[in-house]
Amino acid sequence: MPGYRELARDGEFRALFVAHVVSVAGDQFARVALTVHVYHRTASAGLTALTYALTFLPDLVGGPLLSGLADRFARKEVMVAADLVRAALLSLMAIPGTPLWVLAALLVLVQFAGAPHGAARAALLPQILPDERYPRGQAVLSTVTQAAQVAGFLAGGALVAWLGPELVLVADGVTFGLSAFLIGVFLLDRPAPHRPHERAWPADLVGGARLVWGDRRLRALVALACVSGFYIVGEALAAPYAAQLGAGPAGVGSIFGAYAAGAAAGMLLVARLSERRQLQVMPWLAIAACAVLVPAALRPGLAVSVGLFALSGAASAYHLVANTTFVRAVPDASRGQAFGLAVTALRVSQGIGVALAGLAAETLAVHQVVAAAGALGVLAASGAATVWWLSGSRWNASRSDGTSRSDEPGGGKRYERS
Repeated sequence: MPGYRELARDGEFRALFVAHVVSVAGDQFARVALTVHVYHRTASAGLTALTYALTFLPDLVGGPLLSGLADRFARKEVMVAADLVRAALLSLMAIPGTPLWVLAALLVLVQFAGAPHGAARAALLPQILPDERYPRGQAVLSTVTQAAQVAGFLAGGALVAWLGPELVLVADGVTFGLSAFLIGVFLLDRPAPHRPHERAWPADLVGGARLVWGDRRLRALVALACVSGFYIVGEALAAPYAAQLGAGPAGVGSIFGAYAAGAAAGMLLVARLSERRQLQVMPWLAIAACAVLVPAALRPGLAVSVGLFALSGAASAYHLVANTTFVRAVPDASRGQAFGLAVTALRVSQGIGVALAGLAAETLAVHQVVAAAGALGVLAASGAATVWWLSGSRWNASRSDGTSRSDEPGGGKRYERS
């Protein structure tokens, strides 16, 4: 398989890589800023978690309605437009004294703009890396993205304490502007898979839904992804969790960073496994990501809690396998819409989980809520794993060049490109 140096020599991949990493780091600045800002103004764990949940719930609408833009317009143009829109919205969020309800509304709009951007990026990567470089490129992108989240979360806590949340939101807007510049200048122009008038929007949506939900193995992958709605609770309740332990904004950043650091390390390890081994460990890692949070019931200190969150993040590396397998298994013409629908299910599960956890934290201790979410997540992950196993022990992931191969000789159902 091609090495990392070959990926580094690809100018398009470098531009996409840098643009994504920069904007991800900026997003973590903003996430810490909003979490601390809302908690300081309200002293409410429930409102803090509900604000965090707003970063996921818009995908309930944005995923199905807007992801199809990545199949109907040039994907490069979709990404640039989405970045510029988000930069403008974050500039409005940075205005001092903005009411909380306005911040929440702008945050929803920022997430709406992210739906077509993510779908376009996911659909474009197999075109930039159309051969065996794609899995390696996806692993690199995901791993370094997690490292950017670590840096963003850790630096975000310090920046919020030093500059205040408004200037941190401005910094996030600048990162989106830089991303738009890199994508617009260095990525090649490619035509859209479909012209806007060739297919009606309902046909895109219905076709994507049939593709995703009509195949039991794709459904299993989506179910495994939705398990994150349980183990993300510790991250969503980072501010009240840190406050319960007597830690300040730096403690919030440490909790956020622990998840990202663990995920980065886990992805490095998972990426070194063979495809067959990756598919074997994927469901077990989903279970482990939730199970390691159960000891939070004992109310450990900050250091131990950060370790538990890091382990949960490491196990969450199974998403790398699920994502790569899913994207390669669907045809390019419907890849944006299918990816958007899958992300919708993922984000909605996260948003609902975070919102319910926030409500529970209004009456229960935060560490108890985190432990309960872990225990319930073990049950949900076990069910999703069972769906995966019952769907068949062999998987043929369609390659982005239109071919497919089995991870076990002679086995499994084929997923041919149409």
